[in-house]
Amino acid sequence: MKRIFLLAPAAVAVATLAACGSSSGPSAHDPSQPMMYVSSQRAPAYIASCLESRLSRVRLSRVGSATQIAVGSDSNNSYFVTLTPSNAGSVIKVMRPANAPDDPPEPEMRFNIARCAT
Repeated sequence: MKRIFLLAPAAVAVATLAACGSSSGPSAHDPSQPMMYVSSQRAPAYIASCLESRLSRVRLSRVGSATQIAVGSDSNNSYFVTLTPSNAGSVIKVMRPANAPDDPPEPEMRFNIARCAT
């Protein structure tokens, strides 16, 4: 039984990182679909603080129990991250507007989300 518990964090990390890979399906360029949608065992406050320390031009706001993060310039945001509390930690949804600037580049954004979620 101990082996299952020891492997569980690694399985979560692998699942999170697998979800962070670049998408190439039909929704890859559909701004109405999330760029990323993953769950984490980390609390929304931890993830928000982590992202704020790793990314420049981050603005946090609260909408009900969710934390919303806008990344990029005030006039042209690159990403919108929503952190929603769940029983097991957080649900992370990352949206990228159509024609959004690549700042930070998508691979860097995915890496930071994965790093802060695990």
